[in-house]
Amino acid sequence: MAASDRLQQMLEPLIEDLGYELVGVEYHPNPKNRVVRVYIDQAPDGIGVEDCERVSREVSALFDVEEPVPGQYTLEVSSPGVERPLFTAAHFERFAGETAVVELAVPVQGRRRFKGTILAVDPTRVVLGVDGEEHELAIADIARAHLAPDLEALFAARRED
Repeated sequence: MAASDRLQQMLEPLIEDLGYELVGVEYHPNPKNRVVRVYIDQAPDGIGVEDCERVSREVSALFDVEEPVPGQYTLEVSSPGVERPLFTAAHFERFAGETAVVELAVPVQGRRRFKGTILAVDPTRVVLGVDGEEHELAIADIARAHLAPDLEALFAARRED
């Protein structure tokens, strides 16, 4: 089991008990600068700085007891933001019809990076529509994925408000 998966299992009950959704955990094990990045969310209001501070204090206390990360590390707690990371099949399904960027650990059809519309999802794969073609990608092969909203349209909508 990957370190980020172990951290996810450890943190999920704690974060849910605090009233938040654990979107996902990223662990970057570089010995000179280990980073644990925790993404949280809360419907319908979203996440504020106070929420991140609260979760950070509780996660730090748990890590002090359990010591799941060797040596020094940086803990970052944040909202998923508009370019929300996608970690699971359920995340892809929740945002079906939206545009996503997917980076694969192994190339498919000679490429590792795909940007397209989430067309279909099942527990083991996601289908992206990229330039009129459908690409079937195994979820197990995904190294990173996130939403790619049309930022110009978002900013234009905010200006109109």
